[in-house]
Amino acid sequence: MKNVHFDTSSVHPSGHNSVKSVSKINPIYQTSAFSFTDLDDLEDYFRGKNDYLYTRMNNPNQNDFANGVAQLEQAPAGVVTSSGMSAILVGILSVVQSGDHILVCDDLYGGTYQLLSDDLKSFGIETTFVSFKDTEEIKRNIQSNTKLIYSESITNPLLRVEELESLVAIAKEHDLTTMIDNTFATPYVLQPFTKGVDLVVHSATKYLNGHSDVTAGVVVGREDLVVKAQAKMIHLGCNLGPFDAWLASRGLKTLSVRMERHISNATELARELKETAGIKTVYYPEFVSETGNSSIVTIELDEQSDVHTFFKSLDWVHIVPTLAGVETTVSYPLGTSHRSLPAETSEKLGINKNVIRISVGIENIDDICKVFKNAAEKALKV
Repeated sequence: MKNVHFDTSSVHPSGHNSVKSVSKINPIYQTSAFSFTDLDDLEDYFRGKNDYLYTRMNNPNQNDFANGVAQLEQAPAGVVTSSGMSAILVGILSVVQSGDHILVCDDLYGGTYQLLSDDLKSFGIETTFVSFKDTEEIKRNIQSNTKLIYSESITNPLLRVEELESLVAIAKEHDLTTMIDNTFATPYVLQPFTKGVDLVVHSATKYLNGHSDVTAGVVVGREDLVVKAQAKMIHLGCNLGPFDAWLASRGLKTLSVRMERHISNATELARELKETAGIKTVYYPEFVSETGNSSIVTIELDEQSDVHTFFKSLDWVHIVPTLAGVETTVSYPLGTSHRSLPAETSEKLGINKNVIRISVGIENIDDICKVFKNAAEKALKV
């Protein structure tokens, strides 16, 4: 820049983008907005000739991640959001409005339960929670204003595998939309959209990113619904920042190799814990798909075991309120993810004080098995 003062020159050190080569990795577009050369150039954005205007609406890093997940789920479109909860919210709001009814499985993530039972109720949206183990129970609870059937492909925390084909068949019979949270399974194990599900949602904070350093969500599925979900994301201001989107895209590159190890370790841990004294029940799904089952193992300790001693005896395994990092961790559903559930609901579902959810990492499986068997043994001696 010529003929400007130092203060001006320091703000515009080059005056233009000087990069001519193509970066091997998509750069981080850490910008709140995009600039235009003149009013015609600006108008081209609204004519669909330019892709980006404002990062709350759209950004190359957001698109990179959304398109990556959509590709893995074999869906035509996707939109990313600031968290798994915001992804669930905009996905639901792309289908329902005040006066509508949602039919939901009763054994799902506690945060989703609270969103549906409390927050959306204040929007005039009604929700009924029923057991999805019985298809007749599902049909009996469909109302004239029902618009959406919502479930999880592998439920949290007791790991029931949803019968997606049955759910889709019921929805088609009654002209309803289906939405599935695929966080636990990931597209490595299941692709619900290929089975006829309309919308698939992920807490990308978990396995899609995989390194416990991002909070993000994503919705993929039918293009018409994703367009509506994106509009909700824009209007509600729950967009994902460019750097977090870039990190999530980086994590996505290793999803396959991470999940292979996660699942292999989880399968072996579940097998070992079924033979371990002090553990009453091991929840671990089988025959989920050809690529594997689950990378989560949930256990219930014997009544004689002391849950506090168990947690204190876990050595290098930490207690966290989340899952899916490369490190093995544990969570306590009654104390975190399902804390908000009514006591009678938790009791009915079997989520009691001795239920522990294990997010199995990629460490050596012998070390993982040793730490949990040792903790179970110490908890039983109390």
